[in-house]
Parts: sequence; structure tokens; C-alpha cells
Amino acid sequence: MKNRTVKHTFAVLDMSCAACAARVDKLLNAQPGVERAIVNYAAATATVEYDPLLISPDALRAVVQEQGYDLLPQTQEYRAEKLASVQKEKFHLLKRQTGWAIALTIPIVVVSMFFMDRPYANEITWFLSTPVVFWLGRGFFIRAWKQLRKGYSNMDTLVALSTGIAYLFSLFNLFYPSFWLSRGIHPHVYFEAASVIITFILVGRLLEARAKESTSSAIKKLMGLQPKEVTVVDRSGNSQRIPVEEVQKGYILLVKPGEKIAVDGTVTEGSSYVGESMLSGEPTPVLKEKNSRVFAGTLNQKGSFCFRVEKVGAETLLSQIIRMVQEAQGSKPPLQKTVDKITAIFVPVIITIALLSFLLWILLDPVDGFTHGLLAMVTVLIIACPCALGLATPTAIMVGIGKGAERGILIKDSESLQIARKVDTIVLDKTGTLTEGKPSVTDWLWQQNEEEGRSLFYSLEKYSEHPVADALVTYMEPASGVSMEKVESITGKGITGEYKGKRYYAGNRKLMEQAGITLSPGQETIVRKLEEESKTVVCFADQEKVWGIAGITDQIKESAVTAVRQLQAKGIEVYMLTGDHSFTASHIAKQVGILHYQAEVLPQEKAAFVRQLQTAGHTVAMVGDGINDSAALAQADLSIAMGKGSDIAMDVAKMTIISSDLMKIPEAIQLSAHTVSTIRQNLFWAFIYNLIGIPVAAGILYPINGFLLNPMIAGAAMALSSVSVVANSLRLKIRKIQFSIPIHNKQMKKEWKVEGMMCNHCRMRVEKTLNSVAGVQATVTLNPPVAFIEFTGEEKSKEELQQILSEAGEYTLL
Repeated sequence: MKNRTVKHTFAVLDMSCAACAARVDKLLNAQPGVERAIVNYAAATATVEYDPLLISPDALRAVVQEQGYDLLPQTQEYRAEKLASVQKEKFHLLKRQTGWAIALTIPIVVVSMFFMDRPYANEITWFLSTPVVFWLGRGFFIRAWKQLRKGYSNMDTLVALSTGIAYLFSLFNLFYPSFWLSRGIHPHVYFEAASVIITFILVGRLLEARAKESTSSAIKKLMGLQPKEVTVVDRSGNSQRIPVEEVQKGYILLVKPGEKIAVDGTVTEGSSYVGESMLSGEPTPVLKEKNSRVFAGTLNQKGSFCFRVEKVGAETLLSQIIRMVQEAQGSKPPLQKTVDKITAIFVPVIITIALLSFLLWILLDPVDGFTHGLLAMVTVLIIACPCALGLATPTAIMVGIGKGAERGILIKDSESLQIARKVDTIVLDKTGTLTEGKPSVTDWLWQQNEEEGRSLFYSLEKYSEHPVADALVTYMEPASGVSMEKVESITGKGITGEYKGKRYYAGNRKLMEQAGITLSPGQETIVRKLEEESKTVVCFADQEKVWGIAGITDQIKESAVTAVRQLQAKGIEVYMLTGDHSFTASHIAKQVGILHYQAEVLPQEKAAFVRQLQTAGHTVAMVGDGINDSAALAQADLSIAMGKGSDIAMDVAKMTIISSDLMKIPEAIQLSAHTVSTIRQNLFWAFIYNLIGIPVAAGILYPINGFLLNPMIAGAAMALSSVSVVANSLRLKIRKIQFSIPIHNKQMKKEWKVEGMMCNHCRMRVEKTLNSVAGVQATVTLNPPVAFIEFTGEEKSKEELQQILSEAGEYTLL
């Protein structure tokens, strides 16, 4: 069955409270063929995993419609457009209803407060309140009746019961006042209470609708990124504008300055800088030239270029991000499960409390018990609010996940957002995670004829298919090439070729030895040092001598050192796992500042290592980018994939860092802490509101100080409770998620930019010189050129360190 299971997110219409969401959730999960269904009241969605051979979307819709709700089972694009249209229509209807309710309720309140003893005052309030209760508030009664016919109740049930009882009781007192006068009781009417309650709830729902709309602003921004039309170029070079829906794979599209890119593809001609901030969270534009990948939703800035379409529709990265964020916002964290259980029984419990209050008042107060009991019952029904409980978790989750998406952090489900803050151990893969994941030239040492040799070297390496050759060719471009002859690739050693009757060689030490070429003592020293740094060494030589030496390595990411330091400063233990040999692992770990690492680790051993840490009681996050990391990612408590890595790693991981910037990891942890904190605040105030409000509404303070809560005040409090919960969640939008290093001990740690370092030899010399100073522990990086210094003894000034550093060479601390 699991092989056939599909996942679909439906828009759910006509849910009026959290109890409705619980009802739809239970209903969908009870259907044969449904493996799992999650209903989100705040997002108005239902994410359903089902077997299409056992049940269809239309069948699910029919089941939900029987209960008075509706589903929109169409495509993502149609669903979003249709839901937006329906919600907009309902919002305007709610706005009109609220306006009319306010207009009619104000004179009712004025008459009831200041002219209650005037002739026909009760008749006027009755006349004005009737349209408020049964026309503008008819939705509450209709929905409550639908639920009652099915044997269920929700927030509408409470509103309909309370306002209906208040209205009918007042109507009885208006036409049969003698019934109470004969018993010595004044026949009060409460038309104003019924009207004000309806009005306050309509105002509250209007404010709630506006606030909830803000929680999904990230999705709306993403959906608005794709342009409606594109410029397609045919083989003859002619161009025409067509709708984006007509674009197919293989088309060549032209993107002009200021235009948004419509689909994913690869640049074929031209170059420009493209802003990818909405996808990656990075403000700096990215250079796009031939063979660069471009993505839907990004903004072209200066320059025009053409690109070949590779992914359209739901296949584009933008569509995948939208779908991932929608599904994540619709998911439920473990904390929500307890809240759902409470919400499911909330309304029946409140009705029971209201009836008990009414009966107790009659029993304990024979004189005014009926009147006070009736008011207490109405007030209890009004003030109880399951909506605040229902909105507490999903609104915070929606805002948190939406903010993550805007920052380039894709979160697949709310559980991972909740657990990230608990992480105390992070395991990092090396290649593609700590490093760039592709070789690049870091050392370029030339002894003679550099201009001529560069041209020959470039021409020779262009024939090689080795990844190292790609790094060399990229580094030397644009060199003027020559026509090499008799080119021969020598596996495991390098490549050789002839030019004007002279043979040239490009390769490792073994190739030089095989060709009988001897390295000078100075060259031998250089090669040995580069090899000690775990770099790939390529020598370029003719038949007699070596002309130049290049060192190639997978460079450490600029953000790696800072990210690791910030995580460690927060008390998080950082480990590095790699399949490379121990010397390379040791070198990288030292550069980045990681104390714990393991080398020559197989994929299954990575997963075993994560399991070992979990057994020791740690909450483990695994960060990787390759297929070999997928098992460890699946094993970890929190799995994070680099966005430039393999599709399998991103499929397995619960979080994806689109830009592959390691600084986003501490940001994700901080975002998790802020989100969970907001959820707890929301739940606290929702529970406190009901725990205090319901007993007061029942009249618990009356024997103490004679206080009885006015039903109108209860209606206002109930409406504002939901709004306050949503408003508190929206505070997440403006909270900073910077992961700063604690202030304590700040004076003992310094970092300075180092000017004058040209290669890794310089870096090693600077690091060695600084570490020779007593009480100084230094880590120096080449890219960026920074010295991170921790003082274990007396702190040294920059001037003191500079004086010592000047003895090692022309290096300057800035």
C-alpha cells in the first residue's frame, strides 16, 4: 500500500473554530485508504496521504461536505488561486456583516444604557437586535444546526446557544412580563447582550482573518515570484512573448534586465547578476554566465542572457519550495497532539459547565437564582474559547516556517522545527558541507616563462576529463590556447602532448619521474609541503625541467569557521566525519576549529556514529549533502541538507539550507527556540484565559463581592483572546534570529583580518608565528584571510602581536 500512497494538500472551507478542524481531521483519518490526515485550522488546509486505488479526492470531498465543510481537491496552482478567491469573497462578506452589526448594535446599547425606562425602549432594542442575531449572525445558527444533526458541536454551538437563549428569554419577558412581576422579579431583557455578543465575535473573526492572512505571507510572496509571460527565442533568433503555462523543456528563453526568471534552466548565452534572495536568503546577487543554473522566481538585474529550460511547473525549485513550506505549515508538532485532545472535548465540557452553573444558581438562590443562573449560563457559553487553544500552535508554526523560507531555510515539518532547539551535538560531513565540494586552485608557483607556459598548460589540460583539470582550466581562463598534437592521457598520473615538435607534461610527481624529469631542491620542497597539506599537486614541464607547480584543493567555505565557533560558543559539540584519509581530516578540522573528527568513515559507519551519540543521550543533528550521507541523515534527530547537494540527501533531510551557507544552521536553531517559546506563550495565555474566565463567568466571585460578569464583556474577551494569540505569533516576524556569541569571556577572544597572505604557506607561517606567543591559541584561515585568537593567559594587544608577526614577513593585522 505504501508504494501506492500519494500525498495531497486540500484547502478546507467553512471551518469556524479549532473544534471544526478536529472534526474534519478525525473524519478524514477514519476513511478506508487514508493512511494519515492532518488538518490545520490556521492554514485552512488538510494534508492527506491516501491510496488512490481505495479512495479518490472526490470521495474525500463528498465525505467532508456531508459534515458541512468543503475541500478543494485541485492542483497546487488552482487550489491556491481558488482558495484565495473564496477567502477574499468571504472576507468581504464578513466585513459587510461586521459593519452592519456595529451600525445596528450601537443604538441598541445607547437605548439600553441611557433610555431603558423610556416608553417602547424594550421594543426598539428587540426590533434592532432581531436582524443582528438572525440575519447577520445566521451563520452561527446554520453551522450549529448542521453539527447538531450529525451529533457534534463546535464554537458555533456555544455562540448559537448563548445568543439564542438570551434572545428568547428577553422575548418572553417582553411579551409576558406578568409571569415575573407576580413573583416579585423585574423582567429584564437582554437583547443588547445578544447583539453585542454577535457583533464582538464578528469583529474578532474579522481581526483574526486579517491576522491569519499575515501568517501565510511568505507563501504568497513565493507564489507571486513567477512571471505570467516569458520571451521565447526560436532557432532563427526570432523572439515572441508567450504565457508561462506554454513553456516546455528545451525551449530557449530570453531574460532582460529587471525581469523575473520563470522556470529552471541553464544559461546558454550572455551573462548577468541575478538576485536569489527570495530562494536563498542571501542579499548578494550571483553572477550567471554560460553553464550556470538559474531558478524560477529569481530576479535578473543587469544584462541579458538566454537559458535552456530544464524544469517547468511543479518540477521547478520554486514550486518544490512552495509545496514543502505548505506541507510543513500544515504539519503538527508533538506539542499540538495534546492540545487537539483537549479541543475535541472542549465544547461538550463547556456546555456541561454552563448547565451546572444554571442549576446551582437555582438551587442556591431561590429568589434571583433563575435570572442569575440564566445569565451565568449564557456568559459561560460565550467566554469559553477553543479557538485560542486551536490557534496557539499552528499560527506560530506557520510564521516560523514562513520566516525560515524567507531566510533560505526550508523546514519540511513542524516536528523538526520544534526539536532543533534541543540539539546539543552536530555532526558535519566534510566535502560539500564544510568545504565547497569542488576542487579549486589555491597555490600557483611559476619559475619561468609564465605567459608562454600558461598558454601551453591551459591547452594541454583542456583535453583532460579529470575534475582537477576542470579546476585548472577555470583558473587559467581566459588564456590563449594553442593546438596540441599527439595528446595522451596517462591514467592516475596526468596528461602529455606535443607542440611544435616539443613534448610537454602536466601531472603528478609519478609522471615527472616516468618522463625522467627531475625537480629542483626548491621545487621538491614546495611539492612536499603541498602534499603535507593534503593538496593535489600538478606540475607542468617540458622534456627537461619543471616550469610551474599548482596546488589544488577543496576549499573551506567562508562561513565554516564562524559557524563552528558560534555553535561551540552556545555549548553545542561539533563533530566532523569524512571518507578522506586522516591527514586531510586533521588538516581541515584544525583550520575550521573542530576538536572531534573521524576519517575514512564509510556511509553506514556515519549512521552508526550518529546512533552511538544518541545512545549516549545526545540530541543529534546531521548535516550533509551527498548520497553517502543519506543513512546518517535518516538516523539523526534533526537532519539538515545543503541545497547544492544531492537530491537524495534533500529528500531524506527535514531541513534544507538552500544557499549551503553554514551560518544558516545556528539561525535555524535560534528560529526553533523563538518558535517554541511563542507556542508556549500562546498556550499559557489560552489556558489561563479559560481557567480564569469560565469560573468568573459562572459566578464564583458573586458570594465574595457580588460580581457577575456581563455577557457583553465576555463576548469581547472571547473575541480578543483569539486575536491576541495570532498577534503574538506574528511577533516572530520581527524577531531577530542572529545566533550571537555570549558576551561573557568576550575580551579573551579576538579576530583580525590578515593582509599580505598569498598562499597556504603564508597562512601556516602566520599561524605558527602567532601560536609561538605564550598564552595565545591562534587559528588562521586563508579564505577569508582572518586570524582567530583566543588568549589563555594575559591578553595581548594588536600592536604587540603585529610586532612579532612582522618578523615572519610582510603581514599586517587589520
